[in-house]
Amino acid sequence: MGQVRKLLKPPPTYLPLEFDPGTDAQVDWGEGDVLMNGEQITVQLFFMKLAYSRHTFMMAFPSQKQEAFFMGHVHAFHFFEGVPQRISYDNLKTAVKEILEGRHRVEQEAFFHFRGTYLFDSHFCTPGAGNEKGQVEHSVGFGRRNFLGPLPQVSSYEELNAYLLQKCREDDSRTVSGQPATIGQMWQQEKPFLRPLPTYPYDCCRTVTVSLNRYSQVRVETNRYSVPVDDAQPQLTAKLYPFTVEIYRADRTEPIASHSRCYDRQQELLDPLHYLPLIRQRPGAIDHAKPLRRWREQWPAVYDELLDHLRQKWPDGRGVREFVNILYLHRQYSETAIATAVTAALSHQCAHLDGVRLWLTQQQRQEPSFPALTLAEKPQLQGVGEQPVRAEAYDVLWGGSQ
Repeated sequence: MGQVRKLLKPPPTYLPLEFDPGTDAQVDWGEGDVLMNGEQITVQLFFMKLAYSRHTFMMAFPSQKQEAFFMGHVHAFHFFEGVPQRISYDNLKTAVKEILEGRHRVEQEAFFHFRGTYLFDSHFCTPGAGNEKGQVEHSVGFGRRNFLGPLPQVSSYEELNAYLLQKCREDDSRTVSGQPATIGQMWQQEKPFLRPLPTYPYDCCRTVTVSLNRYSQVRVETNRYSVPVDDAQPQLTAKLYPFTVEIYRADRTEPIASHSRCYDRQQELLDPLHYLPLIRQRPGAIDHAKPLRRWREQWPAVYDELLDHLRQKWPDGRGVREFVNILYLHRQYSETAIATAVTAALSHQCAHLDGVRLWLTQQQRQEPSFPALTLAEKPQLQGVGEQPVRAEAYDVLWGGSQ
């Protein structure tokens, strides 16, 4: 009998909704698979959708942490060229600290300050009632099916997000059922009603205090990131962005170290340039120093040729120090430029620091190339210098003919 009642129970019904331009947007997370550097991985997809025009923004992140949540908003507002008056959410932990009775919520302090920067109201759905933001939930499935199938092949999150942004722009040419114009045309109508962007975007990071260990590293979450041995302090500040980690001294406004953020566990992120002062002091350690060993696996082969040459020339340790001094040039020049200069220095028997510097200078002094001159856009100048000489024209120089 209970089964019969269940079969006879009418399906739920919902009210069709209509929104004014600029008033509402909806946010949700989803997941999708991509091929990144040849490996299939699952990425976290941030979606924001304007309720009036259906203009949609989509961005991929390694995680759904709060800093990614904020960065998704900032990029979406930039894409929309404005801020909606209200945004609807699930009860995300990155935004909600505590669910109270009814619609009342205690927001996370960082989310409260973030809203204060962009001046929008928040609306949190009833737990389990995804239909309250059905537009964006539909976009999650639509984006996964239409933008990630077949799996895009990319080399980085930067390339992936450029691809997704282009797909969002292409989607503007679509007309949603029941809408009088395309998404892009409706968005143009909506833009004047969006709030203006703030002068400075929100700094989408989580800030933590970190301590330096004896290997010139700081621990962030479970991973260790290197800092320059000649520029560190016992207590430092780390800013955790979705894709990078920046490390600061209290007396500096610029970071002393920047790394790609690692989401694995118990990893060491070592910049070999941070350890060059120690290698210069202890040249005998160059073959066993972990940062240099890892770098050596991928640096240009001509570097090994240079190191062997300098060791043979100065076997007492001076050759290694000279090599380290050349590696210091990476603080000013690209690896490609240095490798080219080293190759030239070796071939001209001046393989030392001054010789490499000389060839780097020569590269910078190369004459710039200019495009070929064309008069296609200035037809009035064509034929200049090809006309026959008219002797009478010179009479003008003498006040005319006499």
